[in-house]
Amino acid sequence: MLFAVPAFAACTSPAAPEVVWRRCLLDGRDLTGVDLSRGHLRDSSLQRAKLAQAKMVGVDATDGRFLSADLTGADLTEAVLREADFTRAIMRGAVLVRADLRRARLFRADLTGADLTGADLTGADFSGAILDGARWTDGQRLCAAGSVGTCQ
Repeated sequence: MLFAVPAFAACTSPAAPEVVWRRCLLDGRDLTGVDLSRGHLRDSSLQRAKLAQAKMVGVDATDGRFLSADLTGADLTEAVLREADFTRAIMRGAVLVRADLRRARLFRADLTGADLTGADLTGADFSGAILDGARWTDGQRLCAAGSVGTCQ
């Protein structure tokens, strides 16, 4: 008797909605403006990757590594980013509406003008993060200029 085995995309699969890039090394990849909506990026490394203007709505990047990645203007609405590492990532103007950032590391990340409306920040590390003009989780408060590590 033959059993159907689920097909999993390889790390070499092209960027596309619902792509499966689990445990992939994608460091330095240029993914500017791509649509990775609902993609599976668990345990993947995208260090120094260019993800500016990328559409990553509903992506699951639990335990992902985005160190020094450029996520300028990326749409991470409802993304699951639990325990992801965004150390020194550029996230200017990123949309993180209702994103799950529990225990994420945003050490020295640049979140200038980012939208964190409804995001779950439980246990997230914002040490040294730049939050100038970021919209806070309540959707109302804008962080003051000079906000570092905490929304002033």
